[in-house]
Amino acid sequence: MKKTIIALLIFTSLSLVSCGSENSSSASEASKAESSVSETASSEEAEISAPEEETSSAEETTEHATAPQNEVGYEGMTEVPASSLNDGEYHINVDSSSSMFKIADCILHVENGEMTADLIIDSKSYDLLFMGTEGEAASAAEADCISYSENESGQSVFTVPVEALDQEILCAALSAKKQEWYGRTLVFRADSLPDEAFSVSRYLTVSDLGLEDGEYTVDVELEGGSGKASVQSPAKLTVTGGEAYAEIIWSSNKYDYMIVGGEKILPTDTEEFSVFDIPVSGFDYDMKVSADTTAMSTPHEIEYTLYFDSSSVS
Repeated sequence: MKKTIIALLIFTSLSLVSCGSENSSSASEASKAESSVSETASSEEAEISAPEEETSSAEETTEHATAPQNEVGYEGMTEVPASSLNDGEYHINVDSSSSMFKIADCILHVENGEMTADLIIDSKSYDLLFMGTEGEAASAAEADCISYSENESGQSVFTVPVEALDQEILCAALSAKKQEWYGRTLVFRADSLPDEAFSVSRYLTVSDLGLEDGEYTVDVELEGGSGKASVQSPAKLTVTGGEAYAEIIWSSNKYDYMIVGGEKILPTDTEEFSVFDIPVSGFDYDMKVSADTTAMSTPHEIEYTLYFDSSSVS
């Protein structure tokens, strides 16, 4: 009897162990299957969501949202009409408010008191231009829009009217890809024209001021860059042979050369400050210069203007 009872107990125990093992194995397999389904679902979600992320990327969103807007012109600029210029053709710099609207070159045409400009663009990104806002362009007749021609280099050339230089001019460009109009603001820069383009001198000269050879002082104002740099004022002004030269003393000794009138000028001293003797082409106007600074991790050539006040010469 006892042997029978013991046998029954052993059989029961083995049955329970077997069931537990089977349940554990089933649970494990179920867990693995569930994990596999979860991974598959996650993978599918990733594949589905990827195109949505690409669609919302900077390249695919509207140009209005992605194109940085640039400042155009400069503070205190005064309109320059065609009547202030001699007839002719001149290369001119153009500021564009949009980084997407890149102007490779521009040729200004002045004739009989009127101006037009050939805007030269490397790409075929735009089908038409309209002189006005994008809203006006959208409702304008195609005959009122400006199409492009192609030059020998394969560039797009839009010939546009120019009301005045140093003036903000609104225009809109029709995107070839999206067929949507995008507004721009352009400024045709008078300060990029050569002296011979002007019918009347833009500034006073040594001769205009009646300065004889000798040494003087003159108030000078620097603008441009980050605004942290400065030059000493008044500056020493030397007139020799009817030409004027100014001693420019910077606020640091980190400038290793200047570009004035296309000429590279090296410093005369860099011990405490960077000191340069530069030619002064004229007074009472913003004379464009560049200066190379070594204060950053790599040298940078920065554009500035110097204004020499004729009323301060003494």
